[in-house]
Amino acid sequence: MIKFTIPLLGIAFVILLTSSVQSISADHTEPGIGIFKDDTSVNFVDTEGSKYQIYMHTIIRNVDGQLITITESTANGAYIPHELTDHVFDTLMGQKEIVVIDNIKYEKVQYAFSPTLEERWIGLYPIFSENVNFKYQVDEDVRVKMDKKIKDYSIWKIHYCATFEGHGYRCIPIFQTLIPTMTLEPTDTPNQIWTILRELN
Repeated sequence: MIKFTIPLLGIAFVILLTSSVQSISADHTEPGIGIFKDDTSVNFVDTEGSKYQIYMHTIIRNVDGQLITITESTANGAYIPHELTDHVFDTLMGQKEIVVIDNIKYEKVQYAFSPTLEERWIGLYPIFSENVNFKYQVDEDVRVKMDKKIKDYSIWKIHYCATFEGHGYRCIPIFQTLIPTMTLEPTDTPNQIWTILRELN
């Protein structure tokens, strides 16, 4: 009896595990629009006139915690017109509230994020990674450069990292916004507050 119990439990575990993982194999939810534009880029659409509105407020402090600057996004954001975007909004960004702006009802979420030096250097800001052991591995010579280089930033993103059918394991930007260019020293800390609105039908 024990011979059959262990394999049976293993099969049940695999079935439960695979049924709980969201399928990302359906690249297209609308004709001609999917996650990927080609092998190197994704299909972004501007938020103007869409169901999403994206804003970002950034507070930058130096190593001593002193305020350097506060900046806000000044241009429209962008997102991928796919069910995966709705999944990220619904499940990964925090508690929602209903707001009414100009007689239009929206779901509103605020997501706070402080990108590390490694994330800023690589330009990768994951809100989710299918690979639970995902870590930034930086060589010592790169670390020395990171600790000395002052860099400019004008585009911020929120990434979703997973295995996509036909594309392998990729980190794709789900939301992005443009901000006035800011210059950060390695020891500066940018604290971001993303405010994303999704129009209710």
